[in-house]
Amino acid sequence: MIRYSEPVVLKSKISPPVTRDILVARDRLLHKISNGMQGRLTTVCAPPGFGKTTLLCQWVRYNEQPVAWVSLDERDNDLVRFWRYVIYALDASVAPGFAEQMAPVLHALPQGSVDALIDVMMNELHSLDRPAALILDDYHCLYDKSIHQSVGYMIDVLPDNVHLLIASRRELPFSTAKWLVREERTDIPAPHMLFTSEEVEIFYREVVKLPLSSDHLAKVLGVTEGWAAGLQLVSLSLQERPDYERLVHTFSGTDLNVADYLFHEVLSRLPEELHEFVLQTSVLQRMDASICDTVTLRGDSRLLLEQLRSRNLFIVALDDRHTWFRYHHVFSEFLRTRLRHEHPEQWTRLNRLASLGFAERGLFDDAIDYAIAADDYALASALLDKHILRVLLRGEFATLLSWFACFPVGTAWPPQLHLLYAFLLVATGQFECAEDEMRTVEIRLANGEYSPEFRDRVRSGLFFVKANLTFSSGKYEQWHAFAERMNELLPEDPVFYNFNYNESEPLVRRTAFGLKGALSEEAGRIGRRFMQLLEARGWKDSLINQYVVQTVAESMYEWNRLEESRQLSEQVEKVSRAKRIPGLFVPNRITQARIDIAEGRLSLAGETMDEAIDFVSHHAEYHWVRPLRAFRARIHLLQGQVDEAAGQIALLQLRLERKPTYNREMEILSATRLLGAMGKEDEALRLLEQLKPQGRREGCLISMIEIPIQQALMEQRRGQAGQALDFLHEALSVAEPYTYIRSFVDEGPAMVRLLQQYVAQRSASEPETRLTAYASKLLGWFPQPDDPPAVPSSSGLVEALTPSEWRMLNGIRQGASNKQIALEHALSEGTVKVYLSRMYGKLGVSSRTQALLRAQELGLFDRQDSSGLE
Repeated sequence: MIRYSEPVVLKSKISPPVTRDILVARDRLLHKISNGMQGRLTTVCAPPGFGKTTLLCQWVRYNEQPVAWVSLDERDNDLVRFWRYVIYALDASVAPGFAEQMAPVLHALPQGSVDALIDVMMNELHSLDRPAALILDDYHCLYDKSIHQSVGYMIDVLPDNVHLLIASRRELPFSTAKWLVREERTDIPAPHMLFTSEEVEIFYREVVKLPLSSDHLAKVLGVTEGWAAGLQLVSLSLQERPDYERLVHTFSGTDLNVADYLFHEVLSRLPEELHEFVLQTSVLQRMDASICDTVTLRGDSRLLLEQLRSRNLFIVALDDRHTWFRYHHVFSEFLRTRLRHEHPEQWTRLNRLASLGFAERGLFDDAIDYAIAADDYALASALLDKHILRVLLRGEFATLLSWFACFPVGTAWPPQLHLLYAFLLVATGQFECAEDEMRTVEIRLANGEYSPEFRDRVRSGLFFVKANLTFSSGKYEQWHAFAERMNELLPEDPVFYNFNYNESEPLVRRTAFGLKGALSEEAGRIGRRFMQLLEARGWKDSLINQYVVQTVAESMYEWNRLEESRQLSEQVEKVSRAKRIPGLFVPNRITQARIDIAEGRLSLAGETMDEAIDFVSHHAEYHWVRPLRAFRARIHLLQGQVDEAAGQIALLQLRLERKPTYNREMEILSATRLLGAMGKEDEALRLLEQLKPQGRREGCLISMIEIPIQQALMEQRRGQAGQALDFLHEALSVAEPYTYIRSFVDEGPAMVRLLQQYVAQRSASEPETRLTAYASKLLGWFPQPDDPPAVPSSSGLVEALTPSEWRMLNGIRQGASNKQIALEHALSEGTVKVYLSRMYGKLGVSSRTQALLRAQELGLFDRQDSSGLE
């Protein structure tokens, strides 16, 4: 099974850079930051070299509250990667265990909404026992609009105990004016960052210990204008030189162009080997001794790095152990520009060496970046072919797209890379580009460009990607035509057929793979045809097939086709349990329990849930247990066991006084049902009203139907008939195009009364409308009080036994114990008990002995033996 891939998280990115021991105490700025902590946001915006990072590091050093730090770079222009680093930074310094709590929601990106992730983050941070801060350094490196929008949303919903600080070379690319007006934004602009004459004097006399006269200090201040990097450059120029007077008076006062002069001055005085080392290693965004040795072809890089650090030569330690470093941004930009322009062949060679060095250490993100910087697209392609699956499974779609965009047009990638790129384009909604990419592969396939060993795997991959395109775009006709040509048995490719499509949702239909609840007959037909093709090719147990089966099973249940749903769910049971895939197992068990409830077997539904809770508690992350407990609470309520339901809800540890979040919707909706049963309709309605916009934001039709249904029923309890009918109208409007049935029928007599009122009111005031007709049809699906008992089939059973139940009945006939049956069917004993209970219900008995007698009475074994059934 291929599932979410845990990325490498660089500790150097979530730790403040290490500053020198002695710094100029910039009290006026530090006080301003501390005073601004009462608001939401502090911004430090100034050009490069103004000391933004150093100021924030200094504030962190003297600040007593916990602070999370993220050092940003251009690679962070990926929504998933950006928020992952924010989460891990908070985990490391502010809230231990935070990353584990956030994992299920983070894994849902990028298909899920980032706002849902932020809602959960803010809810968790609200629980901190003391104020905390989050620092985003070098924010100017970000250009992705979705990240800017998400950060803006985070600021809007920040809890009172969390403050955000942003350092950037430019003004923020999203509006924060309202926070400035409300005095919740503190701004430290560039002029405030310039050193005063007093700070300049302290810097030269106490920090770098250069005895400059007052005249010298005035001259330096006049030329540098208090620019921090300029002051540092002057100090480097003056070190070990007695002729302060000459050098100071050579400053021409050409504004910040003085940097070029001073950089040349500093570099020209370095020993030759150190000068060469600095120039060569400038290609590295971050470096340790090992990667420096690889790039420079030396063996003494550790010693040279220490020399640079002792000289304070614009080198920044990224960890307390002084293992990883980077050059100050102003210095590195100067060096890289010089290297590219004056030594282009060296620039290419050094980047290629860096790529090979990082690849050898398994740091493929860096390796691909350096290969692209070296214009070595063959190397970049080879590295991407090795690494793409991990990045895809981490959800870093933007990173992959940015890499692909760097390749020249017409690049002939390996076939798997072409297909994964097409899959990525499908996943990001770029359907026409995906079709173009697949067309390229098909042309190369037709032209015989692939070796025989790859040909079948390429066709298999095309089948997979086209199927995803079909479900995502709704272009069913194209896929039908393609599928009819797929007559041969093709190999199952684990890369394509074993993605885990569900890392967090209690129903597969709530995921993007499950179309977020958008049911249609055409999609159902495609799903069934797809299942047939996969099973015919030996891919029955592949994850993509199992997820399609589960999606169709859930759809069949919603359409009240219970027997079809049951048969499909039994297919999923064995695979999901054997492979321990909670994203399949949990939705499947909830579906099975719903069928039991619909058939009036509440006790069996409870047993189904209890066994599932036990299994998941031992074999999956705890967050998968919560929706099972939530549904168990619903069963208790249907049984009139309010106290037992309350016990299950208590185990969920919901904080109902806070804003509910989308990721725990099933749990919240079970809690609101409990509140309704306890006569607390007002509290339930408050939670539903807060939850409702989130389901709409996520585009989840299931949410957009279930929540107004609950609101309607709560208003009905309160005697507010008009409001109840308005909410029902809302639910019907969303549900009617997709013919939802069980969402209404499962609500029982209360929904019958509400639908009758709706039909009567609408019919009296206007001709029959589409929604009135739909409501009338729904009433026909409810069990009627005078319905005759079910008519036995020709076998004497109200409902036929499934193949699994036949096999278990035969096991009982042969004297097998529950344990033996469990081993034979790769099930737990608890699951066997659930299946046996269901079979007993169909036979109208309550024990093994009674089941055998009843089967004999009905002549089932005789018919089975004569038909050859097993």
